[in-house]
Amino acid sequence: MAEQEGNEQQQQFVIQKIYCKDISFETPNSPVIFTKEGQPELKVDLNTAVNNLAEGLYEVVLQVTATTEIEDKTAFLAEVHQAGIFNIKGFEGQHLDGMLGSYCPSILFPYAREMVSDLVTRGGFPQLVLQPVNFDAIYAQHLQEQQAQAETAAQGDSGADEDSGSAEGSGSAEGSAESVH
Repeated sequence: MAEQEGNEQQQQFVIQKIYCKDISFETPNSPVIFTKEGQPELKVDLNTAVNNLAEGLYEVVLQVTATTEIEDKTAFLAEVHQAGIFNIKGFEGQHLDGMLGSYCPSILFPYAREMVSDLVTRGGFPQLVLQPVNFDAIYAQHLQEQQAQAETAAQGDSGADEDSGSAEGSGSAEGSAESVH
């Protein structure tokens, strides 16, 4: 029991910096799109990337891409790469991957959501508020896909590329931002 408490005391999670790494906003069909009547269709894609900067120091980048179409024409495309530098120590293996693949993106998402909303409003469109995202579920799905790929590779498909040990993941949401992949 004392050994377990000692390990927990050595665990450290510190947010060093949160920043916007890249922003893009496009309205390829303006000004005509502003005259279109119809129900807008929203598609949201999420991706994460992890860069190991130094021992225990990681940059996590959450990419959020929101695309809205009206009558099969793109109304807007907003893309935000929200990043953070995190000092993470005392976590190993799956726990570290979970921190990088789920916990850190959960911290970054509200910043990215605010930036997307601001871009869309400044682009002349009604306010867009992205729905909350369950990064734990997206990360769990990513792990299942990795496991399925590993099993396929083990059965003789040795030509398949695999993200072994990576905390990268992706997901998408459509319409009401319901999580799907």
